[in-house]
Amino acid sequence: MSLYLTLELCSITVPLILSFDRKVGYYRHWPVLFPSILLTGALFIIFDIYFAKNGIWGFNPRYHSGLILYALPVEEWLFFIIIPYSSIFIHYVIKAYFPQALLADKTTRIISLILIAILILSVIINYQKAYTVVYFSMMIIVVTIALLTNTGLLGRFYLSFLLILIPFILINGILTGSFIEEAVVWYNSAEIIGLRILTIPVEDFAYGFSLILINLMLMNCFRKLFRRTHIS
Repeated sequence: MSLYLTLELCSITVPLILSFDRKVGYYRHWPVLFPSILLTGALFIIFDIYFAKNGIWGFNPRYHSGLILYALPVEEWLFFIIIPYSSIFIHYVIKAYFPQALLADKTTRIISLILIAILILSVIINYQKAYTVVYFSMMIIVVTIALLTNTGLLGRFYLSFLLILIPFILINGILTGSFIEEAVVWYNSAEIIGLRILTIPVEDFAYGFSLILINLMLMNCFRKLFRRTHIS
């Protein structure tokens, strides 16, 4: 079994087993979770394929299965199912056990505006770096939409993301070369800022943040849609 797939299976094992925890009831979210995962994954896969085909990033064959589909190893396709599933599980665990764990709307707005300003400035300064521009711009858009449509969700997600960062840094750290001889995923240094936490490019934090928040926002949209369909 490849290292990449092993990391993914380790990521999802506990969330999958505890999906039927009575207090969390994660399984009850499945009808809106899986459509959201598929739609969000499709968006990210498009950029992944483009980046892989243009040498903006790539995958070390030493650490994946060798099964390639549209320039991406099968593990990368699974990433967009496994990682959102596991990360959103953490979000709902916090919501179930610590329902008051959310920021005030005013604090959420201040944090959001500061983040947006920093990201916009970074995009302007690094306009020639494709990886930076795409995922910083995506985070700008996602945070702006959430701020305008669902401040409560955003305020809760800021806190849950802090806990999501623990497995994120561990898993993504290994993928980018921490604790192992070579990176599982490599990046073209000309297409990123170069600022890293451990071996993780700072852009990947915007990548992970956007990936999970888009899923959460889509889940809310599907809930409303299904509710209307049921009523009608």
